[in-house]
Amino acid sequence: MSKLKSPITLFFITIVLIALLALLGPEEQSLGSNVRIVYLHGAWVLSAELAFLLAGIAGLLALTTRRQSLHNWSAALGRTSIVFWVMYLPLSLWAMQANWNGLFLAEPRFRLALIFAVTGVLLQVGLWLVNIDWVTSLANVIFIVVLRVAFATADNVMHPPPSPIFNSGNYAIIGFFVAMILLSMLAAFFLTQVFLSLKPKE
Repeated sequence: MSKLKSPITLFFITIVLIALLALLGPEEQSLGSNVRIVYLHGAWVLSAELAFLLAGIAGLLALTTRRQSLHNWSAALGRTSIVFWVMYLPLSLWAMQANWNGLFLAEPRFRLALIFAVTGVLLQVGLWLVNIDWVTSLANVIFIVVLRVAFATADNVMHPPPSPIFNSGNYAIIGFFVAMILLSMLAAFFLTQVFLSLKPKE
């Protein structure tokens, strides 16, 4: 495989494309150009959540079908998801500082995100060291369930539902945000390929 086509190279190329695209995002009336940080932050966390969900689904299917390939995908997606989740935290802080001139570290959903970041990192490192397929798959199933339940019951302070972007009625903003999400998901796919390649040969 040429270096240009390797998953790690494609991952970093996609990251550069995301950064360049973020600089060109449409401005918003209230936040101005700072809304571009919100686009990036939102796309990144959605990609992390999707990776968590797919890790859980792959893990559940692996446990029921006992297919090794699904165990491998669950493990790789779990590692990708926590990398994206940890990377999203500084983006969240950046968005707070740029748009609200301060860091609201006690914000319920940010506090939860930090707790799950620490827990998730420790969990994924532990799973990597233990290296038991069914344990990894089961842990990924439990993790996404607990994460979704926790966030479903968390107070919304700086993240009011429904989505301000998708309910803005501005199709330029919506289209741009969707493009950011798709590119972030592509980056997550390439990173997952990297983790899959690290799986020892049977």
